[in-house]
Amino acid sequence: MIVFQAVMISVILGMACGSPLKSPIFKSLARPPVRVGVPQVRSDDVNAVVLSRTDDVRPDGFDTSLETSNSISGAASGDAYGNIHGSFSWVSPEGVPVSLTYVADENGYQPQGDALPTPPPVPIEIKRALAYIAAHPPAPEGQNVRKTIFG
Repeated sequence: MIVFQAVMISVILGMACGSPLKSPIFKSLARPPVRVGVPQVRSDDVNAVVLSRTDDVRPDGFDTSLETSNSISGAASGDAYGNIHGSFSWVSPEGVPVSLTYVADENGYQPQGDALPTPPPVPIEIKRALAYIAAHPPAPEGQNVRKTIFG
């Protein structure tokens, strides 16, 4: 039993002293991952500072705004019912200003902005089918309606 305890203590001490985190070999291998095909953009975002910030919380709602030195800004206001109106903007890594506005209410989150993707137009065939369905509503349930096929 004493031999087993001595061996276990030796193993634990050996593991603690030989930790790969302390070894210079493993430190040289621990490099940040490089993403192939993604341009590496260096920015001053790490050193950005808050230029202005206001927060006003009231029983009937709130108002908040933020502006940073790296061109990030945002503002929002809300009421006692949970409805929120706001906007935020920043400059993309390509140098393009991006701005979004939004409403969050009983209808959900509704963002708007030129940077958001837009759905493709509805094909004409679908529009015709929807118009036909609207012009020919189904018969009310419980009525015997004779259906004609081909005619």
